[in-house]
Amino acid sequence: MPLASELVQSCTTVFTLPEIYFRVREVVDDLDSNKDDLAEVLKLDPAISARLLRIVNSPLYGFPKQIDTISRAVNIVGMQAINDLVAATTVGRTFSGMPIEFMDVTMFWRKSVLCALLAGKIAKSCGIEDSERFFIEGLLRDIGHLVLYQTIPQRAQSALIEAGYLEASLAEVEQSNIGCDFAEVGAELIRSWGMPVQIEQAIRCQLSPNDSGEFIIHASIVHLAGVVADYEELEPSRRPATLPFNPHAITATRFVPANLPALLTDARAKLQDTLALIHPRAMAA
Repeated sequence: MPLASELVQSCTTVFTLPEIYFRVREVVDDLDSNKDDLAEVLKLDPAISARLLRIVNSPLYGFPKQIDTISRAVNIVGMQAINDLVAATTVGRTFSGMPIEFMDVTMFWRKSVLCALLAGKIAKSCGIEDSERFFIEGLLRDIGHLVLYQTIPQRAQSALIEAGYLEASLAEVEQSNIGCDFAEVGAELIRSWGMPVQIEQAIRCQLSPNDSGEFIIHASIVHLAGVVADYEELEPSRRPATLPFNPHAITATRFVPANLPALLTDARAKLQDTLALIHPRAMAA
């Protein structure tokens, strides 16, 4: 059976992020660089600059005044947040229109963006600082399935069908039938992109947050958002009576499940606009 890293390596030419992402990362990771340096790099790519301005002026941020320049956006939002937004937009655009056998790519991105919105809102409700940073982690939560459906589409689909038929965990069926699950594959893809370790570990340990060590908050937030996104995808007749939250995730974040209905309503309200920014070909159902 293939290892997660082997599946990722087999399609690295397909799953490659554009140069602008790596140039931005280089500036953000350089301790001697500043906001002006980042703004200058972004200005070299008018398309990404325009998308960033649309995002920071969207309901996702809700700033009271129009932000009309990249320099001002960087100053107000911050270097790390801009880096995360560049990652989110480049990931979405990179895979826009990619034909993937057996996968409804439009529904995939709808669910991913809902998960991203929920991750940020759950983190904020828990009083976690820089809660907007969890948006990118939620967005990438299910990215491993893009690799699985690109490399072994029939086996990936069979695992999904079997999990539904048996009412079993999809990850467990994937482990049994494929040898690895979507969380492992997604983490390996993120590692191959050189993304920060907390994002990799959030994706890798989302199914068992207690295994994530110092990154338990990140893995727990992705877990909580992912459980809700999965629940929302199910037909009402197939939804469990209670959401299967991992107790370690609840304990680590101190999340109050009673707050979920309001958070979900807010996320749904922003879904259409955010989809248009991240993956414009996808339409919110």
